Amino acid sequence: MNDCEILDISPLVSGDAPIFPGDQPFDLRWTARIAAGSAVNLSAVHMSPHVGAHADAPLHYADGAAPIDAVDLRDYLGPCRVIHAIGCGPLVGVEHLRHAESDLPPRVLVRTCRRAATSWNPDFSAYAPRTLEWLAERGVRLVGIDTPSVDPAASKSLQAHHVLLRRDMRVLENLVLDAVDEGDYELIALPLRLAGACASPVRAVLRRHPPLAPTRKPA
Repeated sequence: MNDCEILDISPLVSGDAPIFPGDQPFDLRWTARIAAGSAVNLSAVHMSPHVGAHADAPLHYADGAAPIDAVDLRDYLGPCRVIHAIGCGPLVGVEHLRHAESDLPPRVLVRTCRRAATSWNPDFSAYAPRTLEWLAERGVRLVGIDTPSVDPAASKSLQAHHVLLRRDMRVLENLVLDAVDEGDYELIALPLRLAGACASPVRAVLRRHPPLAPTRKPA
């Protein structure tokens, strides 16, 4: 088997991870410690499932829609294209993606930042709803972005999320694409099977396989 390069595109999940105001931050507590006489160290975690890299479930933006344990895992695993739209402004438009339109795979991740934010900043780039429609028309099943949301921070209508709902698309948010070149990869970003949850953390990675060595013809 050929070796392949693995790129971790997940931010560190900690108490300092940026979150939407009012959301539950990451909190880790120890319920047993070896130093106190226990046989093991045992921790408990309290956090919103939207901390760090995560997959939203349709339930997050529509009552009665599917929770994260009911989504099809196949959408989170397979061929993927990373497209750069650095400096695109408040919204990723179709014009920012056209240069990479040819033969789009079913998964598209958009890099908008030179460096992922390490503290909360509401002035992040989101998707224009029409851009998601355009991607869906080209067979894209999953979209991702390196900011906290596919909708602007101040949005109450969540138009981009509702395009995802209507088009039955999946989404990854809070990715770290700082060191990822444009191009095609294999995405692995499986959500946890959290019963009834509106989202799940993911450990998102990209794999890039080396080109196959040319086959030597027999003499």
